[in-house]
Amino acid sequence: MAMDLRQVVAAILTMSMFLMLGNMIKKDHIDPLLGLLKVSKHSLVKLASGPWKEDDEAMRPCWKKLYKTKKGEQTNGYISLSLTKGPEYHALQIANAIMIAKHLGATLVLPDIKGGKVSEKRMFGEIYDPQKFTTSLDGVIQVVKDPINQQVGEKVVIVKVPERVTEKFISAHIEPILKKKKQVRLTSQYQSSNLTKAKEIGDYLNPYACLAMFGSLDLHPQLKELVDSMVRTLRFLSWKSSAGKFITVDVKVTEFKNKLSCQRNDTTSKEYCYGAEEIGQFLEKIGFRKGTTVYLTQTEWHESLRPLRKYFPNTFTKDAVMPIDLKARYLDSGNFEYEKFIDFYLCMQSDVFVATTMNMFYNNVAEMRIASGKTQILIPANKLSTSAADYLSPHILKKNHMAYSCLCKI
Repeated sequence: MAMDLRQVVAAILTMSMFLMLGNMIKKDHIDPLLGLLKVSKHSLVKLASGPWKEDDEAMRPCWKKLYKTKKGEQTNGYISLSLTKGPEYHALQIANAIMIAKHLGATLVLPDIKGGKVSEKRMFGEIYDPQKFTTSLDGVIQVVKDPINQQVGEKVVIVKVPERVTEKFISAHIEPILKKKKQVRLTSQYQSSNLTKAKEIGDYLNPYACLAMFGSLDLHPQLKELVDSMVRTLRFLSWKSSAGKFITVDVKVTEFKNKLSCQRNDTTSKEYCYGAEEIGQFLEKIGFRKGTTVYLTQTEWHESLRPLRKYFPNTFTKDAVMPIDLKARYLDSGNFEYEKFIDFYLCMQSDVFVATTMNMFYNNVAEMRIASGKTQILIPANKLSTSAADYLSPHILKKNHMAYSCLCKI
């Protein structure tokens, strides 16, 4: 059958694009223009070969409705705070602040965001969408964008709040100060183990936590577009080998060098650590093909990661898939931890998420993936099984994450 001229041209262009892509991969750099290529799910092969799992249905909010506050209602004071320690902690900090403000009839001041260093500070609107935040809390509590004017010489009282604040704590430690000073600034303290246990989650669960986790925080549109462009680039790299699907692995060189990515076997009490070689062996063992695209949360490529490319040559860090014109702002500025936000939201969107350490990052990426139906979350373990299903996160197998209490099937 004669071939349409347009089909011939399309075939030539496609072949040229893959040759160009091969050259870029060899140079450890992906042209940012590829990030602008929008790859629709409908344009990809329906089934990728390998242990890929189809997404579950997305879930909808079903938490208890909150009592509405009338607009213009008199406030009993102001609650302020800084969001700290990275995006995996922010929703919990917001949940505490909402609960305190609601319980005391106070107004919440739009938080600022602090990085790991004292000098690292950003306004809320530089990272998150302030309009989305204030709209989500409309009728729940009042929110003001600007800090409150203080009298000269007057200091705002700082109160340390536990990881999961209770009404009893609020009444005993915050209410008396707010009545007297009209302003309270919150700071959070965390337990030595930063992974929230299922029982503790159940005890803490309330509609404020659900609202904070799933209804209040969206990335600033510019930062969101950056993450989306990186996702599109990774999907393009996976187009031929895995029908546009890719894996994210939360791994940092410092973690496996310092043996922070180790897990203890309950039967033998022996520790198994997951560095680049072990991650490659694990993914190969459960059936992922050599052409699979793998994204690592390590910011820049490091020689210690090279063994992983022996198993999966298409392994990249963010410096390879981020548009060059944005690197200076988000990676090379050296004065804020943008990479944490990029990794957090990118790991939410991958087809498979692999966590080498079960920490708060893993815990809160899992909750957002549960909400969107992307439940293929794998935990490497020293098992003989070659089935990916045997390495699914306990959050998925046991449905013990708070996400299952906040959300319902559509």
